[in-house]
Amino acid sequence: MQRVLILDARELARVLERMAAEILEKVQEEKKLYFVGIQTRGVPLAKRLAALVAQKTKITPPVGALDITLYRDDVGPWRPAHQQPLLRATELPRPVDDMVVCLVDDVLYTGRTVRAALDTLMDYGRPRAIRLAVLVDRGHRELPIAADVVGRVVPSSRQEDVQVRLSECDGEEGVWIVKEAKP
Repeated sequence: MQRVLILDARELARVLERMAAEILEKVQEEKKLYFVGIQTRGVPLAKRLAALVAQKTKITPPVGALDITLYRDDVGPWRPAHQQPLLRATELPRPVDDMVVCLVDDVLYTGRTVRAALDTLMDYGRPRAIRLAVLVDRGHRELPIAADVVGRVVPSSRQEDVQVRLSECDGEEGVWIVKEAKP
C-alpha cells in the first residue's frame, strides 16, 4: 500500500479557512446558517467550519450530526452481517426549518452519500436552502450532485482511495491518496 500526502495539517487548516469564507459569501443571512456534518468525519469538519465562521461574524452557528446509514442504497440483507455499516447518532440541536443548512462531508465521490444525507435531512424538516461543502471532490459521480464549496479537487482513479484523517477521529491530520500495491 502506498500513501501519497495531498494535504498536511497546515494546508488542511488553510483550506478550511478558505471554505468558511466561501460559505459566508454564499449565505446572505449568517443568523440562518446551520452546519450539519455527515457522520463520521463530516461532523468535526462542520464544527471547525462553524468555529471559523464564528470568528469572522461573532455569530456562533448551530452544528448538528447526521447519520445516513438507514438511507443508504447499499445496505440490506444481501450484505453479510460483518459488512453492515455501524449506526451512529443523529443530533440536531435545533430544527432545520427555514435555516440555510450547510451539509458537510469529507469526500465527495459517487454522490450516493449526499443523496442519502438529503433524504435523511428532509425527514427532520424543511430547510430554506441546503448547501454542500466538501473537503475533497474526487470525481466519478454516479448521481447529478455537485458541491457548492470544495476544499480541494483531487483527481483519482476508481482503484485509489482518498483518506481524510482528522485528529478528532484518527489521531492524525491530513489527506492522502492510497494506492493498493499490486501483487
